[in-house]
Amino acid sequence: MGVFVTGATGWVVGSADIARSQGISAYIDDGRNHRPAVHRLDAARLYRLALEKGVAGARYHAVAEAGVPFKDIAGAIGQGLNIPIVSKSAAEAEAHFGMFARFAKIDVRASSQQTRVRLGWVPEEKGLIADIDQPRYFEVTK
Repeated sequence: MGVFVTGATGWVVGSADIARSQGISAYIDDGRNHRPAVHRLDAARLYRLALEKGVAGARYHAVAEAGVPFKDIAGAIGQGLNIPIVSKSAAEAEAHFGMFARFAKIDVRASSQQTRVRLGWVPEEKGLIADIDQPRYFEVTK
């Protein structure tokens, strides 16, 4: 748990929806908890490589960025929505994030170094913050 596939899907869109509904984009405490990330196209390339070159039962990590600070993610969302970016205490997090609060609090870093060596995988797509800077993240979801 903890690697997020970017490309206008999943938890970033959900985070933008939370920020939009709350009128602020928040992070918890100092926002230095991290999220590893990979673009969905890079993840797809890795799945293909794992099928073609992988060893049965082996574990491969689709991680392009070892850890993006949550404060930076909240900042990119706030800028995209043109809303304030604020810190919430751990006690305030549940009221703001709802069920996502426990997930928003944890600090996760990961590496794909062994995956890159074993399969020759090289992520090519833009990073999470650059990818968030796309209008599709801020379209209203239903």
